[in-house]
Amino acid sequence: MDEVLEFTEEETPQELARRLNLPFTDVMLLSRALTHRSYLNEHPEAIEDNERLEFLGDAVLDFVVGAWLYNHFPEMAEGDLTRMRSALVHTEQLAEFAQEINLGPAMRLGHGEIQAGGRNRPALLCDTFEALIGAIYLQGEIQAVRKFTDPLWETAADYILSNHKNEDPKSQFQEWAQSEGYSAPLYITRNASGPDHAKVFEVEVIVNGRVYGTGTGHSKHTAAKAAAMAALKSLGLVPDPS
Repeated sequence: MDEVLEFTEEETPQELARRLNLPFTDVMLLSRALTHRSYLNEHPEAIEDNERLEFLGDAVLDFVVGAWLYNHFPEMAEGDLTRMRSALVHTEQLAEFAQEINLGPAMRLGHGEIQAGGRNRPALLCDTFEALIGAIYLQGEIQAVRKFTDPLWETAADYILSNHKNEDPKSQFQEWAQSEGYSAPLYITRNASGPDHAKVFEVEVIVNGRVYGTGTGHSKHTAAKAAAMAALKSLGLVPDPS
């Protein structure tokens, strides 16, 4: 998975399996992992969407990430391990993994979903990645999942630690506010734009009547975290890579 290939056209499940060296003898299982319910609605010959595999993959990811962190960070405390696991399996991070392996062209989506930019939607990329993990587990058990995911964790964990992505910026900012004698930060949604399937929220964080940071995201929660991180950077409490 060192090289990420770019595709301008749809990719078949067989092509995806060959490109990523996935251990699939049951191509129908892989096809199901890539099938969104919008595709099912338009193709009656398709039997099942990927939502059950997504459920399974979510559970498998929690286990393999937890085991990987336990083995790779023997001195890390339980609370820090929990935060690292959360950082590695949240929606945006799993969507980044999906983009890293160029999963979008292989996703089986309905025409309307494709036209709406579904191949680049973080939520859909995340869901499909989880379903793919579920399918890999059913095909090759936990060792196959580990072989596929371990290189992803290695790179992402280094980035998360170096950029403090494992730390909850809202909690950090609240601790700062309390240490200064202020009340808890107030998060205000200032704007929401874009279509329903790709809504972008803009949130400001305010302490003592002053705006300390602004953030955007595809959910209010993500935007609020981005606002808190911007506030921490403005105060010099975390390094700003820019």
